Amino acid sequence: MLIRYKKAFEKIAMGLLSFMPEEKDIKKLQETMKLYDEAEDWQLYLWKEEDIVGAIGARITADEVKIQHISVNPSFRQEGIGKKMLRALKDIYSDKRLVPNSSISAFFYKCEQEEDPVQ
Repeated sequence: MLIRYKKAFEKIAMGLLSFMPEEKDIKKLQETMKLYDEAEDWQLYLWKEEDIVGAIGARITADEVKIQHISVNPSFRQEGIGKKMLRALKDIYSDKRLVPNSSISAFFYKCEQEEDPVQ
């Protein structure tokens, strides 16, 4: 289930985002979290099963959802969680087009090409 990020989940969210290569540096990660906390057009969601195991973040514009981050706890990878997060985000923003940034485009298009595409 996709839940909206709250400040109470900051450490969990930072831990998940730190698995992304461009977020390894703590200062960069702190800047990213500040964007999700303060910028109205940046939204971060967490994937919760029994525990929070994934994060997906996007910049929302009038007609598109530009996915900036997608990360799954390594212990839960290869279970389809990333694809589930993409589908859930598509459901939330059904009136907008999902667009990946360059760092997640390969994963995004792989999901899109599978039997049950994201879009």
